[in-house]
Amino acid sequence: MPQTLEPMYLRDVEANPQPSPYLGLIEKARTEGKEIWQIWNLFAFRPEMSIHMGRFTHALMHEPAPISPGLRELIAAYISSLNDCQFCLASHKAISSHLLGDEMVAAVLKNVDTAPIPPEEKSLLHFVRKVTFESSSITPADIAEQHLAGWSDEALYYAITVAALFNFYNRWISATGVHAVSEEGHRHHAAVIASRGYTRA
Repeated sequence: MPQTLEPMYLRDVEANPQPSPYLGLIEKARTEGKEIWQIWNLFAFRPEMSIHMGRFTHALMHEPAPISPGLRELIAAYISSLNDCQFCLASHKAISSHLLGDEMVAAVLKNVDTAPIPPEEKSLLHFVRKVTFESSSITPADIAEQHLAGWSDEALYYAITVAALFNFYNRWISATGVHAVSEEGHRHHAAVIASRGYTRA
């Protein structure tokens, strides 16, 4: 049996999903007795707005880019760990683990400096940490350091945008009371997202 989540903090949002692909997901999960992901309620509450977020997330995280989908998902998990967003951490840890391996992702989330990843990826993760906590203090010297590590401006565009997006998602999720689902639920959806991305037909 799926776990029963505590209600979201915004009860009226959770209770009023509007016609959209996300309403379909909610109704299907309810009919089949499966877990309902409360983030679906956020997307279903004002679908005329959130449809653009969904498309943006899919393009940023899944479509071809100079940073692999696995590394983009790892950045999302790392940012979520810095912000202590349990839903996003569980979700993107599962996706990045599916793409990169459990042990490597766990090592990065424990300590970037000792993780078994290339030096240029450690440098990029330190950079997105600065994007999260000290973005106003980033200077051309920080960019030059990333260039020396081998990252192009296009790659840095993606890294900065992933970090910015998940700083948004972490706050949107945490402040509205979206709870993480079961580990099994996150792993199941990780396989789907790793394969087809974030589109909702």
